[in-house]
Amino acid sequence: MAYLIDASSLIEAKNRYYAFDFHPGFWDWLDRGTETDIVCSIDRVRSELTDRGDELSDWADVRASTFFRPTDSAALDEYRRIIDWLAKSHYTQQAFSKFASGADPFLIAFAIAHGHAVVTEERPEPGKPSRIKIPDVCGQFSVPWMNAFGMLRAAGAQFIVAP
Repeated sequence: MAYLIDASSLIEAKNRYYAFDFHPGFWDWLDRGTETDIVCSIDRVRSELTDRGDELSDWADVRASTFFRPTDSAALDEYRRIIDWLAKSHYTQQAFSKFASGADPFLIAFAIAHGHAVVTEERPEPGKPSRIKIPDVCGQFSVPWMNAFGMLRAAGAQFIVAP
C-alpha cells in the first residue's frame, strides 16, 4: 500500500516526534519511501508547507518534484465527486467553503484516484457540521486513513540508533 501524507502529519512530526535536529531517520525514511513509491504527498500540501518559512518549508521546497505529486485529471474527477457530496451533506456553508478551498479534498481525491491510504493527524468528528475532517470524508469514500504512527507500523519502518 502507498501512503499519501497530509500537512498535519509532517507538521506534527517536525514539531514533536521527529524534529529534524534529533531524528533525521524519519525524514530519511520518507526520502527512501519516495524512491520506492511507498510514500508521497501532493502539490497543494507542499503549498501549505512552504508558506511557513521554517525548516519544513525548506524540506518541502527541495522535494517539490519528487515527494509532492501534481494534481492530475483523475484526481480532479474525484475532487468534483467529493465536492458534490459535500455540497449535499450536513456541513455548514462556512465549513464547506473552508474545506473546499484547502488541500484536504485534493489529498483525498488523489488517494481515491491512485489507491493510496491517507495519513493525517486529524480525528473523525462525523456529527459535527461546523468542521469537515479528513477521516470523515475518507470514510464516506472508503479511503483507508491512519496517523503517522500507523503508517510507520504498517510499512514496517524501524529507526535504530547506531552504536
